[in-house]
Amino acid sequence: MASRVRKAVFPVAGLGTRLLPATKSIPKEMITIVDRPLIQYAVDEAREAGIEELIFVTGRGKAALDDYFDHAFELEATMRDRGKKLDALEPSRSGFGEVVSVRQQQPLGLGHAVWCARHIVRDEPFAVLLPDELMMGQPNCLAQMVEAYEKVGGNIVAALEIPHSETHRYGVIEPGATDGRLTEILGMVEKPPPGTAPSNLMLPGRYILQPEVMGALDAQEKGAGGEIQLTDAIAKLVGKQPLHAYRFDGERYDCGSAAGFVIANLAVALQREDVGNAVRTFLNRP
Repeated sequence: MASRVRKAVFPVAGLGTRLLPATKSIPKEMITIVDRPLIQYAVDEAREAGIEELIFVTGRGKAALDDYFDHAFELEATMRDRGKKLDALEPSRSGFGEVVSVRQQQPLGLGHAVWCARHIVRDEPFAVLLPDELMMGQPNCLAQMVEAYEKVGGNIVAALEIPHSETHRYGVIEPGATDGRLTEILGMVEKPPPGTAPSNLMLPGRYILQPEVMGALDAQEKGAGGEIQLTDAIAKLVGKQPLHAYRFDGERYDCGSAAGFVIANLAVALQREDVGNAVRTFLNRP
């Protein structure tokens, strides 16, 4: 039986340069989709999937992330005095020991960010969620992956079909046998040159990994873009541990770009009962 996934790593040390100037002083993970910051959606996804410990890999200027999940005593006291309900704050409260932060002191890549959490992950399987990749589905993406993981164990990465013309922008898998939504992974390539990708299944930022991937990251080998790539470390597990791609049922929004950010706001707003009608009316006006 596969060991239960209790921990999740959130690489949140990035500079968010695609959303400048907004991210000059605000972490991109704190920019809101409707009325919740991006990090809240990722944390909600992890909690729904049964994650108990949230590991933030942060950098300079990211203290707002820790503050957001802390208790705001002055704000809460003021709201109580004014007779206001605190329901809106409930998702942003963390339990004792639920959130742990570790600093990535150099921007050396996603693989390096995950490696920075090795002493907290220890010898347990763990999830990785990239908060600027907003996943929407019922159940959510990580919950779907956990269900699949409990059946096959090993390592599972979320996969998404994209046009072949876009594969050079992402990590892409070399597929093997397919069983339903699971596809065996024979290899992985990070940002392959145009026309060379082994498939059109890209990695949209959700992973369930065994702790042995940290050993593969110990070598600190640089890959595409001169960075330490998580994809390269996972590829080293091929043939050593089960490795599958899971084609999740839902929608993905790239909130690291301005266009994706705007589209995500519209998509989420239209699903909300409290604001959906107003947004729909605005979009349909002549």
